[in-house]
Amino acid sequence: MAESFAFEIAGKVLEKLGSAACERISLAWGVREEFEKLKLTLAAIRAVVLDAEQQQARSLELSLWLQRFKDACYDVDDLIDEFEIQELRRLVLKRGSTGRKVRHFFSGSNPWAFGFRMGYKIKKANEMLNKIAAEKAKFHLTEKHETNVIHRERETYSFVKTSSVIGRDEAKQHLVNFLMNPTDGEDIPVLPTVGIGGIGKTTLAQLVFNEESVKSHFELRIWVCVTEDFDIKQLMIKIIKSAIGMNCKDMNKEELHKVLQDCLNGKRFFMVLDDVWNEDKKKWSELKDLLCGGAQGSRIIITTRSRKVATITGTIPPYDLEHLSYDNCLSLFLKLAFKEGEEKQHDNLVRIGEGIVQKCKGVALAVKTLGSLLCSTRVQHDWELVRDSELWKLKQEENDILPALKLSYDHLPWYLKQCFAFCSVFPKDFEFNHPFLISLWMANGFLQSPYENEEPEDIGNRYIQELLSRCFFQQVEEESIFFSTLKMHDLVHDLALSVAQNEVNSCNHYSTGNVRHLWFDLSKQDASQLPNNLGCLQSLFLLDTEGKADNESLIAEVISRSKHLKVLDLPECSLEQLPSNISYLKQLRCLSLAYNGNIKRLPNSICNLQSLRTLDFSGCGGIEEFPKDIRYLISLRELTVTTKQTRLQENGISCLTCLRRLIFSECENLEKLFEDIQNLTALRELYIYECHNLVSLPQGLKYLPTLQSLSISNCEKLDLTMEELELEREKDGSLRKLFIGGVPKLESLPQWILLGSTKTLQYLAICNLENVLTLPTWTQHLT
Repeated sequence: MAESFAFEIAGKVLEKLGSAACERISLAWGVREEFEKLKLTLAAIRAVVLDAEQQQARSLELSLWLQRFKDACYDVDDLIDEFEIQELRRLVLKRGSTGRKVRHFFSGSNPWAFGFRMGYKIKKANEMLNKIAAEKAKFHLTEKHETNVIHRERETYSFVKTSSVIGRDEAKQHLVNFLMNPTDGEDIPVLPTVGIGGIGKTTLAQLVFNEESVKSHFELRIWVCVTEDFDIKQLMIKIIKSAIGMNCKDMNKEELHKVLQDCLNGKRFFMVLDDVWNEDKKKWSELKDLLCGGAQGSRIIITTRSRKVATITGTIPPYDLEHLSYDNCLSLFLKLAFKEGEEKQHDNLVRIGEGIVQKCKGVALAVKTLGSLLCSTRVQHDWELVRDSELWKLKQEENDILPALKLSYDHLPWYLKQCFAFCSVFPKDFEFNHPFLISLWMANGFLQSPYENEEPEDIGNRYIQELLSRCFFQQVEEESIFFSTLKMHDLVHDLALSVAQNEVNSCNHYSTGNVRHLWFDLSKQDASQLPNNLGCLQSLFLLDTEGKADNESLIAEVISRSKHLKVLDLPECSLEQLPSNISYLKQLRCLSLAYNGNIKRLPNSICNLQSLRTLDFSGCGGIEEFPKDIRYLISLRELTVTTKQTRLQENGISCLTCLRRLIFSECENLEKLFEDIQNLTALRELYIYECHNLVSLPQGLKYLPTLQSLSISNCEKLDLTMEELELEREKDGSLRKLFIGGVPKLESLPQWILLGSTKTLQYLAICNLENVLTLPTWTQHLT
């Protein structure tokens, strides 16, 4: 079931090669002709890659060919990266007023040597691609495009053996109440039932469809398993066939419409549209208009994995199908794995079965899959193998849980597939910080947009909403004012591992290919277990909460073997300093050092990382000063700061004009921020937490033109009164979200914060303001 991602990666690289920026670079360095050759060869191979991906399970040789092509695509991507980094350095050199200093700072980046080295690399990449292109002929592959991908059809029917269904009484009653209760209005009421694949949506609909009270209440009951392309003509044929048994395959749409109207005319009907994927509102409206001939009291129930489908179709809020309780899952498992009463003779297997049921996390189809897998064996080792194996390694029939979940993956747009698979690098039950996940996707180049000027953070937010709506993520808690915390259901995590197995090496799974994303916990694994093949590594998450290892030398060694790292996450690693060779990671885009409290200073060499977009040293309470050349991090978009400093240097952070997100956290001694904050003209989010000695905010805060989110909390000495200059001159504000809490000196909400934002503010949260007794009059103007 492994995916190669070759089609998507090649597409991304081709898009880069064809971009205006790449055109400028290739002309400037005299490599346009070589880039053009790369582009043509890549495009020729990519044309047959979809066919190769569909056939690779039948041929190891083809699978290895795809792997080589994918590796070559990554190599070309790295080549383009190197040119982009060189361009960023040129920008810094142009900016630097003290030319000699800046040139010294970038010593070693000789343009002639760089051009010579890159020319050799491009030649090698072209040779490799030509070799791969020549080999493709022996596989007899067909050209296919995204629209040619055929999804597997799934057929369901209305019958269910009621006695075999466990634990759905409450859900069944909810749906029956919907069917029986009268409602006003001309529209047919539609109730979508939503949940991940295999949770039991179809089974629930079957239960309700066959309920005796439902049978007697409706004159007509219609069951339709909806095809994936939501073809209106085919749906009409299916509806008529289910309603009156008539086969209408040879009729045209006009004839079908007449038969359908005669069929429904004046009858109270109940229709189940099972397994709906269509997210096109126009198609849904067309179908619904065809069903308007039924009598008052007609009802439709839809089952779907997509919240977007539920939003489009539902006339009332969707019903989210809960996971089965553990006890119900265990009952179902024992019923499938043993003949009646047999489990009493096998206490040892029942104990193992309890562990297997835990693995299913309340998903009925997973219980059925594993229970059925074990019904033919009473060998303890076989049961232990199922309990201890990753689910995706177990044999699965066509209608088992992983193929059912894989169908959801197949429906993902190509640009979401890599983002989803990447998340399998984290352990099960890991809780994703919403903005940090977007930073990781951005760092790895996964964020693609059809719109020219869309911000990467906005693309990432859109991706998260899409994955949430398709049940690939769950929200851990109610969304906070600023961001949500997400996690994956264990089975969805297994699915992600199954499609990314050659990309990811996580805490409980080892890749056999060129590992690109690695999670390694030194408190659970010995450093000697680190993979040997780190040359292709792009993301490294290294933890050591127990402080077992000599981490400085270990990280230095990993860096020396991982020159293409884009993400380096080192939380709670008991570091006292960063290795000096960190500056070799020219492609590094995300560096997190959170909660390494012993670090006293960051090496100035990190300012040599012009590609860096995210820098997080939150919880690093020992930091005595910032790197003096921090202004050279010209690509930085997100900065999270903890420091012992009382003041921040001028011409430091304020020079980071790409900055979108700035967080000051637990800066115990900090009394003032930098006064020239108004230079951060792209800043969208500012968060100030636990800065107990902070006295005031800079005046320039009033003039940040793009600020959308502001949060100030637990700053005991902070005085938020500010000269209300120019209040009579109303300006357009941009603030959408505002949180203020734990600021005891505050006596009234300051008007300057909301200057001009009364029409844009969407969220206002205030708490723990003991001296604020009334809301100011300006709150009534918040539209």
